[in-house]
Amino acid sequence: MQKRHADGLTGHIPAYIQVASALRRRIETGEWLPGEKISTLEELEEEFKRARVTVRQAVGLLEKEGLLTRQQGRGTFVAEHVNDKRWLTLETSWDAMIRSIKGNVPRFINVKEPPPFPRLSPEEGHLADEYGFLRSLQLRDGMPYAVVSVHIKRSVLEKYRDEFMKHTALAVLDQLRGTVVKKAHQTMTIGTADPEVAQLLGVSLSAPTAECRCIVTSDNDEVIYVGEITYRSDCIRLHMDLLDTTEPLEDEALAENGKA
Repeated sequence: MQKRHADGLTGHIPAYIQVASALRRRIETGEWLPGEKISTLEELEEEFKRARVTVRQAVGLLEKEGLLTRQQGRGTFVAEHVNDKRWLTLETSWDAMIRSIKGNVPRFINVKEPPPFPRLSPEEGHLADEYGFLRSLQLRDGMPYAVVSVHIKRSVLEKYRDEFMKHTALAVLDQLRGTVVKKAHQTMTIGTADPEVAQLLGVSLSAPTAECRCIVTSDNDEVIYVGEITYRSDCIRLHMDLLDTTEPLEDEALAENGKA
């Protein structure tokens, strides 16, 4: 196994999670191929400058994920068949996002003291007079993969409460597009699981997460929905077609029509 020096591992994320993430990347990028023997615990200990127990925890975590297999007397190997666990694609358009969540049924979580208003920056719009708050888990095959916290304008929530209790909030709001719903945008950041999220999603404390924030506004930039969704990082991926020329071609056609 070729010698290397690991990048410095810093921050508040547990050391074994950081080591596991580095090893996981080697498998996902093909640096370590299926069936290939990986570095020994001694070599990893020297490379990452971490205690043996930390390296052992990291390798054990990837074993649980099915990425590594340990063979008695031979060492640790990359699994022959590495399944792509990132089954959920974070969509970049409203229609695609609604299609991906339309059949989801939220499992609601009781919140004793819900925040009365969402946090909002000036460029995101202005607050409605009153909001309702919903918190839920999203599950696939019985396993939780996302924690969802939403603020919905109180009058909208009360008018369509039965629907909001049966379906994801955005799927309900999709039915109001063009009337109540006028604009929507979403941003994504990388974060780590706090104690509550770690417990709800069944991940380690400070495990990496993807955090999406969706804002839906009506006329005059009044914010009717703020959704904050925290995903397990091991189930999602973001795909963007960088060479999709459909939209530019349409713009060019409109420009030509404008000249005619």
